[in-house]
Amino acid sequence: MRDGKSSTLLHLLVILLSLIAFGFAIAAERRRSHGTIIIDEHNNATYCSYSSDVATGYGVGGFLFLLSSESLLMGVTKCMCFGRPLTPGNSRAWTIIYFFSSWLTFLVAEACLIAGATKNAYHTKYRHVIHAQNFSCESLRKGVFIAGAIFVLINMTLNIYYYIYFAKATSSQAEASKANRSSSTVGMTSFRKN
Repeated sequence: MRDGKSSTLLHLLVILLSLIAFGFAIAAERRRSHGTIIIDEHNNATYCSYSSDVATGYGVGGFLFLLSSESLLMGVTKCMCFGRPLTPGNSRAWTIIYFFSSWLTFLVAEACLIAGATKNAYHTKYRHVIHAQNFSCESLRKGVFIAGAIFVLINMTLNIYYYIYFAKATSSQAEASKANRSSSTVGMTSFRKN
């Protein structure tokens, strides 16, 4: 992070992990479990049979990849709380704005992914036996994983800008302290012997 430049490798890792999380979220939406009504003639019971549980795994995978992306970035920047202080100015203001916005979108994306995976797993694991005429099989509402995917992309963008401005704010702090050390002099008066 010299001269206000951020690490290209870190940018690539954050983008790669976020895009993998995005891909998992899209795959989870496409493979949501759907219920079909089965009428058991032998027991005269009606129950729901759900399709595969693949979407749950995809949702959890997206959750873990997004978590690793956020953890990597916050580990490198020390969550903006530890390490060198940020230089006052535009870069620090944008760093703080992007930091909080990034965390907000991260929490929303993670909530969508884990809630979708949990709800999808619930329907797949359990069958409801009901003796009723008007019966419908509940399934995960369409768009839960898509909302998570959208917030993953927003989070990725905010993380990139957060790291760029963080690098500018920390490097300008280092330059300012070097300039102050090199130009600082101790004022001394001349010494007179009496």
